[in-house]
Amino acid sequence: MKNICLNMERFSLLAFIFIPITFTYGFNGESFELECPDECDCHYFRINWVTDCSESNLTEIPYDELSMSVYILDLNGNNITTLKAFPGDIKMRRLQIANNRLTRVDREAFKGLEYLIDVDLSGNNISYVDPEAFLDSRGLLNVELQDNPISVVDGPFLISTTLQYLDISSCNLSEINPQFFDNLTSLTTVDLSNNPLKTLDGSVFDVLTSLETLKLNDCKLTTISESVFSTSINLKNLELAGNQLSNTNWPELLGKMIRLEYLNLRKSGITSLSEDTFSNCTNLVTLILADNELRDLDVAAILGSSVDHLELLDLSNCKIQGPISGEAFANASRLKSLYLSGNPLFAPDLQEALEPLPKLERLFLSNCGLRNLPDNFNVFDNLQELDISHNPLVNVFTKLLAPLEKLEYLNMGYSNLSYIGPDSFSKMTSMKRLVLSGNDLLSLEAGLFGNLTQLTTLELELCGLKRPLNANVFFKNLTYMDLREIRLGGNPLVIPDSGPVFPKQLSQVTILDLSNCNITSLNADAFKNTENLTELNLAGNRIKSEYDSLSFLERLHQLEKINLSNNNLTTIDPQVFVNNPKLHSLNLIGNPFVCDCKIAEMWDWANMIKGNLDVLIGAKSAERDIVVKGNKKKKHLYCHYNETQLRNMSLPINKTVPGRRPFMKPRELSFANRTWAKYVRESGCEPVVKILRPVALVAELFDFNDGHISSGTIVLAITLATTTIVMTLRLFRRRDAPAEDTENNRKLR
Repeated sequence: MKNICLNMERFSLLAFIFIPITFTYGFNGESFELECPDECDCHYFRINWVTDCSESNLTEIPYDELSMSVYILDLNGNNITTLKAFPGDIKMRRLQIANNRLTRVDREAFKGLEYLIDVDLSGNNISYVDPEAFLDSRGLLNVELQDNPISVVDGPFLISTTLQYLDISSCNLSEINPQFFDNLTSLTTVDLSNNPLKTLDGSVFDVLTSLETLKLNDCKLTTISESVFSTSINLKNLELAGNQLSNTNWPELLGKMIRLEYLNLRKSGITSLSEDTFSNCTNLVTLILADNELRDLDVAAILGSSVDHLELLDLSNCKIQGPISGEAFANASRLKSLYLSGNPLFAPDLQEALEPLPKLERLFLSNCGLRNLPDNFNVFDNLQELDISHNPLVNVFTKLLAPLEKLEYLNMGYSNLSYIGPDSFSKMTSMKRLVLSGNDLLSLEAGLFGNLTQLTTLELELCGLKRPLNANVFFKNLTYMDLREIRLGGNPLVIPDSGPVFPKQLSQVTILDLSNCNITSLNADAFKNTENLTELNLAGNRIKSEYDSLSFLERLHQLEKINLSNNNLTTIDPQVFVNNPKLHSLNLIGNPFVCDCKIAEMWDWANMIKGNLDVLIGAKSAERDIVVKGNKKKKHLYCHYNETQLRNMSLPINKTVPGRRPFMKPRELSFANRTWAKYVRESGCEPVVKILRPVALVAELFDFNDGHISSGTIVLAITLATTTIVMTLRLFRRRDAPAEDTENNRKLR
């Protein structure tokens, strides 16, 4: 009777644990209730189901394996040549099928996709688009078709009363016919850049009365009809960069654009501008004329008196030969940002021209051939940013910059500096960001940064420094509380074999860049004086997978992000991060990892211990990979099988392991390189994280031979069961949470 009661006790406890486990681990851990094709990685993004089949060598879409609740379907970077109709009940909002081999967009393929909001078909071989392709998608907002050889369109391009964003850049379009936009009257943004249009006829944009942003960059335009923007009264942003518009009648072309705020004419072949060019653009805030040969430009005449709202003027690289007159900016007294980089300037002329700009906040004088600087910087009471980089200044600037006590950003990079005097920055007590990169400094003077007590960022990349920052460049016994970011990338640093790398004055630094510094190892106390680091960049070094090679991590309890990409790591154990509880971003891309079960351990550590695979950069789609107009190419985590593994794994692989989603079809190992996601599934490596092995854990806890269950075992079992139930409830709550498709939500997505 006693044995029967004991067995009943065991059975009840096991049932208490295993019932919720059955729910939680029924299908791939957290996502048991939704289908996922074999070649894809599926996960939640916020409350939405993402099916990521990108770069999976697919030749066709796995229609039969898709969940009807898929919100985002990512098929980028495959070899898909044709599209068939999707299942009728699918709720897909976003379809990404960029960089495949599609040749047509037919209506049949998108028939019934009533919920579709965004579609990305860029980077294919599409030559034909059915105008009625998206007729069923009544909430369609964004279409990307850039980088396709569409070339010729007769009549209307698409029919959509809701479409707001259309990107058809780089589509080899040589003509926009008068009916092209007839059925797209809700468009607010159109990108036609990099099409060989050459000319624009007068009525092509007439129906686009809601248009706010138009991009026509690099279209080989030589002729634009003077009436082409006559109905574009709501146009606020116009980009015409990279064309040949030397014969354009600008006053007539821009005459109706009374609401224009942003105009980009960069590198447009303009050699001269009349005095009334911008006379009607009274709301112009940003004007970019950079990279045009405006040798004889009369800045004062061009700006006139109508651009009194102008806040940003870019005249970079305009080859202005004549001296800039003292009246040049007299009518633009509201200027806050002035770009004069790349023009041959002389300090005396510059001094006179800048005098009417007391409100100037940002001044860029990079690559102007300046050997001296104006000596009237004292008039710029509001100057916060100054770029004098890439000038042959040598060592003549110290006293001239002294009046800039409110300066917050100073860039003196690549200015042939070999010596910076110890008093150079003594009065710049408001300095927050200082850039000295690209100067062959070799060493730094004692007390150089002493007075920069508000400094937040210090950049000393590619300065030939062999020693990291010495204590004597700062005030002794003073902690620089605001100094949070130091960039030393590209220096041939010699790291000591023992002891801290940085002085105690830098104890508050949180972001440290030591990339490409030829580092082979870091001792355990390397960051003893900088234990508050939250971001550490060690990319591009030569760190190997040797004993204690990552022991320096033990001190970094605040670490949130670490970049170890492109080193020489062949294996890594999640145990090395046991002292980094706040770590949420780990970049291991580009290391020569060998496919072994340590890869699976890292995967389980990210997925279950950290609770988010996004911790491992490249493990799955990140937010930046699935946003509209986002990055099409993403990098994955890879490992490779060695020759012995390949020989021993020639049989079909279709192992089912607790906590892993099994393959639906047999698979064979045919090539050595694998993404971590695929390797973890096909390897058969059992989960080693305790929470992933509830059955094994309980089996270890229960000693059925001695006929006794300890109280500790019962407490641990109840804790495990409670945790599992909580996880399950969270999954159900996330699955059932409403997803409102408001306009604001769509834009956020």
